Amino acid sequence: MLLKYGREKFSLDLPKENLLKVLKAAEKAGLEDPLKAVEHSLKEPIASKALNELLKEKKIEKLVIVVNDVSRYTPYEYMLPPILETLKKAGVKKEAITFLVATGVHDAHSEAQNREIFGDEIHENYTFHHHDCDGELVELGSLNTGNKVKINKLAVEADFIITTGVILPHYMAGFSGGRKSILPGIAGRETIENNHANMVKVMAENPPLAENPINQEMFAGAELLGVDFIVNVVTNSKREIVKVVSGDLREAWSAGIDSSAEMYEVEITEKADAAIVSSGGFPRDINVYQAQKALDHADHAVKKGGTIIWVAECTEGLGEERFERWMNEAEKPEDNIARIKEKFLIGGHKAYAISKVVKDKEVILLSALSKPQTENMFLKKKKSLAEALNYLEEKYQGNYKAYVMPQGSLTVPILKYED
Repeated sequence: MLLKYGREKFSLDLPKENLLKVLKAAEKAGLEDPLKAVEHSLKEPIASKALNELLKEKKIEKLVIVVNDVSRYTPYEYMLPPILETLKKAGVKKEAITFLVATGVHDAHSEAQNREIFGDEIHENYTFHHHDCDGELVELGSLNTGNKVKINKLAVEADFIITTGVILPHYMAGFSGGRKSILPGIAGRETIENNHANMVKVMAENPPLAENPINQEMFAGAELLGVDFIVNVVTNSKREIVKVVSGDLREAWSAGIDSSAEMYEVEITEKADAAIVSSGGFPRDINVYQAQKALDHADHAVKKGGTIIWVAECTEGLGEERFERWMNEAEKPEDNIARIKEKFLIGGHKAYAISKVVKDKEVILLSALSKPQTENMFLKKKKSLAEALNYLEEKYQGNYKAYVMPQGSLTVPILKYED
């Protein structure tokens, strides 16, 4: 069995008697012609007129296409050409189009990253703008929760907004894609922080999607701005498109959720002593900030007091300044848990997410991080998978059961008790 680590793969040799189950996605085959599927979705969207019809109904001088950043792999080689061709045929000039990169609170891309994600031709022929959550914002008003919605000025001033994304499980919001392109994608830091402050409640209560306060606010924020058309895809673990959903913000996104859940929600009937989890390789393990989702998923599958072996390269370190600072300042995991409840801050929420797990479970990390960096997050560093498995063997004297999660950032264990 192979576990992805950055751009490499590690071979896992776990004794059969210790393996409880391999938790893998119920894979769906990729579409034979994803380009045609995207083209068809633009002409026959969900709960919306065709994209070309919508474009012709408006005088468009400023059109914004919201796109994901490097931390969220999106198959733009299939998604963007049909969109741009439709814009061209509808008479939208190239100069009127701006690609707004939904960085949220993340850093802007380098030129090399932009070329890798969007291709040389699109990079060189269109205007790209990276969102800045601390500037260039317009306040649109307040939600019924009191959260003030501040959104990127370019989007607010646009005559037409198209959002793009991938619908995958998300540990806070339920699923990615759809409304997430706006909040947090192109929202202000304070708006994002107020929204994400609900994570403590969400992670403790695990409410259904319709009752998830983070999801509800994301929709309200996106609808306050107004989104004209979305193009979202569901992908399998090979990053192949298995479904395309385009059209109305709510209806099109909702149509993709069932397909994503069928693949990535994995039923278990008991919790294990241990889990061996990979964040899924690059870019999902580019830093701890991104790789953490896999740790959260593994947490759902392991007993209190159990052990998690976490495989995540993290070549870019922790990935966020405040996250690192909170870890430096905490003497024990409980410090971060108490701190986030006093005042929610972006970056600090990742310190909380990790601390919540390590408070009750032992976590061994295989990564490019140094031993001091690893131990500073209350994790144990091992140099190899073999060394980590030896530790597990000695700890339990061979008497343990473990789940293996090769797609840890994607697969969500759902505990279902047998009748």
